Amino acid sequence: MGLLEGKIAIVTGGSRGIGAAIVDKFMAEGAKVAFTYRSSAEKANAIAAKYDPENIIAIKSDASKYEEAESMIAAVLEKFGQIDVLINNAGITKDTLMLRMSEEHWDGVMEVNLKSVFNVTKHAIRPMMKKRSGSIINMSSVVGVFGNAGQANYAASKAGIIGFTKSIAKEVGSRNIRCNAVAPGFIATEMTHELDEKTQKAYTDSIPLKRFGEGDDVANICTFLASDMSSYVTGQVLSICGGMNT
Repeated sequence: MGLLEGKIAIVTGGSRGIGAAIVDKFMAEGAKVAFTYRSSAEKANAIAAKYDPENIIAIKSDASKYEEAESMIAAVLEKFGQIDVLINNAGITKDTLMLRMSEEHWDGVMEVNLKSVFNVTKHAIRPMMKKRSGSIINMSSVVGVFGNAGQANYAASKAGIIGFTKSIAKEVGSRNIRCNAVAPGFIATEMTHELDEKTQKAYTDSIPLKRFGEGDDVANICTFLASDMSSYVTGQVLSICGGMNT
């Protein structure tokens, strides 16, 4: 029996990278999973095709749009009847120095990274409150903790997620709903694979464990926070960074 047996989970941005790793891990641990994608239909369908369609659903939805988030939650409730776990994972980067940062760079990152967390949580929290249980896990970043040059928009959005997480934990704790954030460091994804060898070495040299993390490293922590093993953990930020944030 898996750690998430009988649980219904939503993963936003679940078609690639960390999100896809979380979907696979949750399925392996016995959960039924609904995951969203915005444009990667081929990748999303490939993930869903690996599993029994009774236990998984891929939903095309832009979490940064309030109405689409509402419709997505309704679709999950129609298929599975309840929501036990929400992973707010959808996110983008538009990195540039502040002198070059446009309003579009700022607004785009804030809408996808931060407003989406409000949108989806807003609609998922009501059925959780009705059930008097739930686990909300928000994807922040170590950049949201200590900042990074050229990422003021991204850092602000991820820091905002931390404040949001702590506030929601205090609001809904009495209903047995937990809300935590995870703060990954450098995780090997499509984005990091595009870095040249010299840049990758500079980053790994700054990490005490001397390597990038893997998607599974984040998925494992999310599994713990989604499971009953973390029933007394809420309002926390767990760094998954190989010691960068030490």
